[in-house]
Amino acid sequence: MDLFEAIYNRRSIRKYKDEPINKKLLEKVIDVARWAPSARAENPWKFIVLTDRKRIDDLQQIVGSNGLFLKDAQSAIIVICKDTKYYLEDGCAATQNILLAIHGFQLGGCWIAGDKKLYDKKVIEFIEAPENYKLVSIISVGIPDEKPQKKKPDLNEVLCWDKFK
Repeated sequence: MDLFEAIYNRRSIRKYKDEPINKKLLEKVIDVARWAPSARAENPWKFIVLTDRKRIDDLQQIVGSNGLFLKDAQSAIIVICKDTKYYLEDGCAATQNILLAIHGFQLGGCWIAGDKKLYDKKVIEFIEAPENYKLVSIISVGIPDEKPQKKKPDLNEVLCWDKFK
């Protein structure tokens, strides 16, 4: 898939088919994630991939209504970063790479907020990560069972030259 095609056509997918995902594909997704830009080349991230149905359901209980669609996902990727100065920027860049890779492999995914949410420390405990790690995001993953059509604003609505106007 062409890079621009992936960027223009990627959408958040919240409905998934009940079909397994090849673990090799998930490994490739994480391989792409580790190539995200990182401030000061710290690469502070870790990626925890859940494929066990009970673990995914337990995670959904922790995040509550923010991740109701985890109930149908075949996998969940938890992005955490060491508590560095730019952990959030680094983790978000890796999350975007994950979302593009998922789409490129014809899978579907949806970004679930993590940083500074009421459940962030509970997720860190759930995955047994050290306390010096911060939750950046959770991504549901599955084989899409929907094709959402969302329109983005026109370029002239978001582009400003030299100053805000």
